[in-house]
Amino acid sequence: MKSLLKKFITSILIQEAIWLLKKYNPKIIVVTGSVGKTSTKDAIYAVLVKSVKVRKSEKSFNSDIGIPLTILGCQNAWSDPLAWLQNIWRGFQPLIKKVSYPDWLVLEVGADRPGDIEKISRWLKPDVTVLTKFAKTPVHIEFFKNRQEVIKEKGFMVESLKREGVLVLNSDDEDAFSFKQKTNSKVLAYGLLPEAEIKASYIEDYYDQGKLRGLQFKVDNGGNCVPVIIRDVVGNQAVYSALGAITVGLALNLNLIQIAEGLSDYVSPRGRMKLISGIKNSTIIDDTYNSSPVALQSALETLAKVKTTGRHFAVLGDMLELGKHSVTEHKEAGVLAAKSCDYLITVGIRSRNLAESALDNGLSENNVLQFDSALEAGKYLQNMIQENDVILVKGSQSMRMEKVVLEIMAVPQMASELLVRQEEEWRKKS
Repeated sequence: MKSLLKKFITSILIQEAIWLLKKYNPKIIVVTGSVGKTSTKDAIYAVLVKSVKVRKSEKSFNSDIGIPLTILGCQNAWSDPLAWLQNIWRGFQPLIKKVSYPDWLVLEVGADRPGDIEKISRWLKPDVTVLTKFAKTPVHIEFFKNRQEVIKEKGFMVESLKREGVLVLNSDDEDAFSFKQKTNSKVLAYGLLPEAEIKASYIEDYYDQGKLRGLQFKVDNGGNCVPVIIRDVVGNQAVYSALGAITVGLALNLNLIQIAEGLSDYVSPRGRMKLISGIKNSTIIDDTYNSSPVALQSALETLAKVKTTGRHFAVLGDMLELGKHSVTEHKEAGVLAAKSCDYLITVGIRSRNLAESALDNGLSENNVLQFDSALEAGKYLQNMIQENDVILVKGSQSMRMEKVVLEIMAVPQMASELLVRQEEEWRKKS
């Protein structure tokens, strides 16, 4: 019954969104891919917000219901039927009377199952499509036959791109870059390698008074070069997200200086390699929104490079929705973890394979701890942390690894502002 009701409500919201797009005709930027969608979407918004009237998807509103909610300017009503009826009514209002509507929409589009994006592409026609990156083993792959099916699904947003539109590609990702040959639209490519038209170089962690505060790099386009500093986030993925945003800004004829200034105000999404002050003057790298093999690899590589007089901790929860790839991917992650941290703490049944692999690859038995729950791990970790330690926390959504961060953050009163899944609906869940 609930499923039928959801389909009914979704169909109404989609139809309202279609009518609204026809009435106000905003320009549409779509961000898709397997890695970095939300960060790229938020970075694009930061670049554009001072120049045009723009609205972005909130959080990770990237589904068949989240996208129309963004277009209509409505919130997630969760399991409240009355609130969903109110959303339908609110969505109808701008159709019957003229309102001030954004000139640009920045929408994140994702897929949990085959057909998700194909259905959206039938009615959503972007002016700009940004293709971020495809993972070797993408998140949600258990619902697809193979990796190529995931890539094909994301490709529907390339096919739906307006002929006069712009396709923005990560040229460092072979699969993303291959879409250059599959469109008649203009293509702009970003990355770190020579194939990119918009390149980043001299990438470094940004320190202030000895503490890790963010990252910095230089961006080059056709001989024009400007420095960029992004605060409160680390990792190469943040560079790629910024490059995607820079490329969109250039496609809209903004200059590099304007774009760099916009990125200086960029606030990284919660739970995506976000820097948070920890207890005892430690530093937390909060990557608790979700986890996948490629994202975990990047996070561990980033942790290993952080300069500190303290120790490196990796607190890792299970990676879910990997299907038959689960054991192999957790073991491969364990190999890298052994090289990246001084202490490994795992949460969940699947991560036992990760812990065993780390032990097999040289991490001391005394430095590997395993727990069943994130809360249990966080409470134990409180007593281990020392000054200047750096703690990476990561895991799939259902592992609730934000509970670890809550236990070890310096100002837990700011959890609602800094951490993922702080809504009442999430707190009710175990």
